[in-house]
Amino acid sequence: MPLYEYRKNAENKVPLDNALRAQVRTGLAGVMDEIVRVAAEARKQGTGGVTLAWDGWYGVKFTQLAAEFEKRAAQAGLKVRTIHARTILKDPEEIARYRRPYVGDDPAFGVVNTDGVLEDLIDPARRDQLHEMLKAQRSKAGEADVILVHGPGAAIKALEDDYTARFYFDFTMQPMLWQMWGGELVPLGCAEPDPDYAWKRYYYCDFYLLYRQKLHAFKKMDYYVDAVDASNPKLMPRAPYEAAVAALVKQPIKQVKIMQPGPWGAYRYRDLWDVPGLECNAWNELAGIELSILMDVGAGDLINIPAQNIMQHPVQMVGEKIHREFPGLLPLQVWLDDGYFPEPVPFERSSMPIHDHPDTEYVRRNFKEPLGRYETYYIVEAYPGATTWMGYKEDADLEEWERLCRESDKNKQPIPNWRDFIKRWDTNVGDLFLIPPGTTHGHGGNQMILEMDTCPSVGGTEYSFFTYDFCRPTWDDTAKMMTGKPMRMHVDHSFNNNRWRRENYVREKLRARPLVKHWSRDFRRDQYATVPEMPFHIERLIFEERAEGDTEGRFLQILTLAEGKMVKIRPKNDPTREVTVERLQAVLIPAGIGPYEVINLHEGACTGVIIRLKDA
Repeated sequence: MPLYEYRKNAENKVPLDNALRAQVRTGLAGVMDEIVRVAAEARKQGTGGVTLAWDGWYGVKFTQLAAEFEKRAAQAGLKVRTIHARTILKDPEEIARYRRPYVGDDPAFGVVNTDGVLEDLIDPARRDQLHEMLKAQRSKAGEADVILVHGPGAAIKALEDDYTARFYFDFTMQPMLWQMWGGELVPLGCAEPDPDYAWKRYYYCDFYLLYRQKLHAFKKMDYYVDAVDASNPKLMPRAPYEAAVAALVKQPIKQVKIMQPGPWGAYRYRDLWDVPGLECNAWNELAGIELSILMDVGAGDLINIPAQNIMQHPVQMVGEKIHREFPGLLPLQVWLDDGYFPEPVPFERSSMPIHDHPDTEYVRRNFKEPLGRYETYYIVEAYPGATTWMGYKEDADLEEWERLCRESDKNKQPIPNWRDFIKRWDTNVGDLFLIPPGTTHGHGGNQMILEMDTCPSVGGTEYSFFTYDFCRPTWDDTAKMMTGKPMRMHVDHSFNNNRWRRENYVREKLRARPLVKHWSRDFRRDQYATVPEMPFHIERLIFEERAEGDTEGRFLQILTLAEGKMVKIRPKNDPTREVTVERLQAVLIPAGIGPYEVINLHEGACTGVIIRLKDA
């Protein structure tokens, strides 16, 4: 599935002490020369040789970077021996057997590796052999002045004390996915890219091995390296890195949003954002755990980190209660679903698949995820024919609907009378649909939807159970046409999870009205009606000059500017930590921030739409 990053106005200015900022290095030459300097200084300290660990995430061009280091070290008179960390792993066949329970037989979903660590894939004899080699090198240099061990797992617990210096080379989610989809990713145990490496192996097994190793490596690392772009890495010693992330989570945080084409992809984005290569836009992610974060620490270039890194400060980000109940989880996310067509198109073109989402009990039982998918649609733009599909018609034969969907999935033939079953709702700006798990629904097009949800997974795994997608082709991003393979349906999960809600239930319970919770001459705060099973509130701030909000020290909030050109958001306790947010851009407001204000930077009315948990 293709995706595109959009970085305009995504940078976060992060205050950093001058002495710490001076330690940051940017660019390939600057970073490699600094690592050479570290090695050379260590080599001068005694008769022993130098040992370096470059641990890190999937996607990092370790071999390429190690070759550059070796070349520059040679220019400084240092002889380097490089060893890839895969040499201490078990054979690929054993690694494949290890993954098998987590990949499972379900063609669409797997089971989370809840307890595994990278050491599970280590061959003890190979590990011990490397340990003895590093131990001998540190006592007396051998043929090489420097031994460099690079790749995921280089600094596992059993080896971490064998190194002169430990580096962590980080990588963000989207470029890693580009490698995986392009058959270019080198997974654990492989020396070359594996074109058959599938996303289930990553999201259900390897992600968790890498994640737990990363958390451990961070405790002992001496240097952090943003290695997303191998031609332009950035290096921060541990102290500046930790100070920067600690400062980042004390202010509102913007992220690099992503845009994805798809079979219902539309064209409003062309009026709003210039995204080279994007030819249709099904949805954007504006805020969530899988997006990256750009930090401007004043070092001349931006530091790109994965959002998982801000969860090093979980209480500040999500509050003590949520951290205790869902460790490591950023529980909320925001998406924007495009739906504008310059000419009328049939619903079979403009609509999402008809689908539903699972609750917490379902994802825990089936996938070992911590939290279900609870969703809302807030309509931010509406055009003639604006439509949301939700619930079944009162007179619909639901057994017949299930039979038709299963038959369609088996025979790959469309259901001509599908609209006899699914209820269509006319929509307008400001409408809110509550979408509890098991509720059949789908964006129908001719509108822009702000989709605000819970995030079920520490890794950002998606849980939408597709029931019917009109047997249409999907988007082929190479041909730039709707000529790709049809989407996979999940009819078993969809119907096992379905609550069979009909139109009267939707009308009475799920088409939420806004209730005024605060009014002053400056601003109004609305809170939409809810139902008990929904774990979060949707609120909105409506103002012309300024408004106020409050995380109360415990509620992570995500605010999206739904109306207005640009606003400034700043904590009241430190107004210098401000960010600017454009229309249809979202910002994470960490739980620990407390009271904050939103200031309009242009004329006209503004609306900020907020998602926050009910109980934190």
